[in-house]
Amino acid sequence: MLSLVSLAALVPVAVPAQGAPGQAQTTGGEPAATPQRLVLTDLPRATGTRVTLFDGRTLNDWRGWLGYADPALTYRADPGARPIGAVRGGSDGAGFAVRRIDGAPAIWIRGRTWGSLVHRADLRDYHLRLQYRWGDRTWAPRIGQPPNNGLLYHTHGSPGEVFGTWRPSMEFEIMQGSTGMAVVVGGKVRGRTSVTTDPSLIAPHLRFRVGGRRIDMVNNTPTWNVEAATDAERPAGQWNTLDLYVLGDRAIHVVNGVPVAEITDIATIAPDGSRRPLTHGHIQLQSEGAETWFRAITIEPIDALPRIVVRQ
Repeated sequence: MLSLVSLAALVPVAVPAQGAPGQAQTTGGEPAATPQRLVLTDLPRATGTRVTLFDGRTLNDWRGWLGYADPALTYRADPGARPIGAVRGGSDGAGFAVRRIDGAPAIWIRGRTWGSLVHRADLRDYHLRLQYRWGDRTWAPRIGQPPNNGLLYHTHGSPGEVFGTWRPSMEFEIMQGSTGMAVVVGGKVRGRTSVTTDPSLIAPHLRFRVGGRRIDMVNNTPTWNVEAATDAERPAGQWNTLDLYVLGDRAIHVVNGVPVAEITDIATIAPDGSRRPLTHGHIQLQSEGAETWFRAITIEPIDALPRIVVRQ
């Protein structure tokens, strides 16, 4: 279902807090003894026509936005600068363009300046599929760190509302070693999931686990993100397929056919403190320090979610 609705603006928050391992264990319980092998079953049938979100020629259906000229300012409480703002995709200067790679057109995201491409359609109850691969360049301040990008969904609010760079959303993280991680983007976006403590991770040391402890993901707290159940990404230079299933305020993240996260009770927090289900929004493709290519972006309506099953 495509529509043109919008939600109220939200307020950006400071850089997310980092939790200590002991604090993570209090939240996530004792570390799991063994990893889970997860499979996806009961795939829903499309209830309507599949729609292509990238026409292979232009970015006419996408709106570009760039944050600060110096991305190192992004998470500062007082960056002392203004975001670059709205840009027209299609040029190297904007950082977003259509180019050919591996014999086919794709969306090229330079990554040097942080920001996003937001699709014009407001979406609900869908299965989205896309392919991505990493380019050759990474940029300061993330040189030497894993390439980073993201597929943000249930996007709403105003451009640059979060850290001058993004709009409030739930995030399907795209980062080498962590693709599929769930992240709340913005101080008043929430989502619940189940976790276990994993001391091998950087803070907040939480990994998705079926049947694990239930937590509420809250920005600027030790539950601001939850690592994917497993690393299912292919080696750099190869194309990866992401599947995002969204039904109302629930979502499932799938990387190369492997389910890696499930989020429920996605919501916003209203000015009066009440929790309101977040059931629709735009999608954003991030620019966050790494050259990235996207192609084959399609969406089809669904009325049910698949199931994640543990296979030993």
